[in-house]
Amino acid sequence: MSTGEKNLEVLLASLDPALDPELYVFGSLPVSEGARLAGLNPLASFQEDEGLSVILSQADAVKAGLPDAPVFQRITVRVQSSLEAVGLTAAVAACLAGQGLPANIVAATFHDHVFVPAARAEEALEALRTLSASQAET
Repeated sequence: MSTGEKNLEVLLASLDPALDPELYVFGSLPVSEGARLAGLNPLASFQEDEGLSVILSQADAVKAGLPDAPVFQRITVRVQSSLEAVGLTAAVAACLAGQGLPANIVAATFHDHVFVPAARAEEALEALRTLSASQAET
């Protein structure tokens, strides 16, 4: 397995963000009700003290009986970053915060995934492209 890039300048210049057309919601279930996810395909889950947090497609969230929740789209930052890279998450979050965009970032083994409000996903994608292009120019 590759260790991924650690140099922040290289990471930012190579973001290559891609917008997933799927709509997602974040939800939480009591751990004892995790069986409600049977037959569904959560994109991610994390057990917290308060319950099992899940990221599901909007359709699967409805099937699981989760309450209405804000709808997000995922932007995958396709540069392969190291889990030991310093500053990538902060730079992406700061870029989006500068545009008044909420960002929920999930770091996986190979890429970071940024969940933004679906209604502003194109705006967020453009902001990340601009960030990357400005770093590539330096």
